[in-house]
Amino acid sequence: MIYKFRLVSDEVDNFKREIAIDADDTFLTFRNAICEAVGYDRGQMNSFFICEDGWEKGKEITLEDMGSDSADDVYLMDECILSDYLEDEGQRLIFVFDYLTERSFFIELKTTEPGKTLSEPLCTLSMGTPPPQFVNMDEFEAQLDAKAARAATDTDVDEEFYGTDQFNEDEFDAEGFDEMTFED
Repeated sequence: MIYKFRLVSDEVDNFKREIAIDADDTFLTFRNAICEAVGYDRGQMNSFFICEDGWEKGKEITLEDMGSDSADDVYLMDECILSDYLEDEGQRLIFVFDYLTERSFFIELKTTEPGKTLSEPLCTLSMGTPPPQFVNMDEFEAQLDAKAARAATDTDVDEEFYGTDQFNEDEFDAEGFDEMTFED
């Protein structure tokens, strides 16, 4: 079976990637396909979170076991098969690509194609420029300080900083899978 995912960002308008991948591939293969599709360094720590309703983070599937003191099981990307955790169209994931600032991609399983396979993941749609993988920490801290100052004086805060959990939900429903473009 082939899974087709759509990725969007809360930081960049009109950014979208669509990735087709075999359902029997691992989360590590999916992670590498995402990094390749957006031009990110694969040497960085990241995690997937399987989401509950309303984008609430559920089970974490991480790149490496960081020796957590938690009694919870650790799920590693190279050991977890996509089809063991994802079944239904509309299933949502969050891919945290920057732990320090909690910057993420929002991912939705848009379609499944039973009876088909892929030997390698494909980026089938590439629109817009992805957010930078790393942010200038001075700029990031200045934005947080400005937000805190506004929050102290204003109850109607406009959250214009990296890592917000707001994005245009309609981007998941926008056209794209019908007009697939393949990248090299």
